[in-house]
Amino acid sequence: MNLEDLIPTDEIYIRYKVEHNFVRSLYESGLIEIVTIEKTQYVHNEEISEFERLWRLHYDLEINLEGLEAIEHLLRQVKKLQKQNRRLKNRLGLYE
Repeated sequence: MNLEDLIPTDEIYIRYKVEHNFVRSLYESGLIEIVTIEKTQYVHNEEISEFERLWRLHYDLEINLEGLEAIEHLLRQVKKLQKQNRRLKNRLGLYE
């Protein structure tokens, strides 16, 4: 993992004006990944779009952490079902 691909959580707190507890809660719930290197915590830059989506849901729509967890669970299920649907359509196409 390259340090250039990581964003310090301190920068996230300032840029998005979020509390430390919010980011920690997202991490503890498994909604985002935090990496600690030499006592500094980082978020991978590929996860920033996911963080921004959760941030908007929480602050703009006032969805609590449990709601965010439920939304993520449902979205994972939808993606899994979509993948399964595509696979079944491809198999069906072989018989047409």
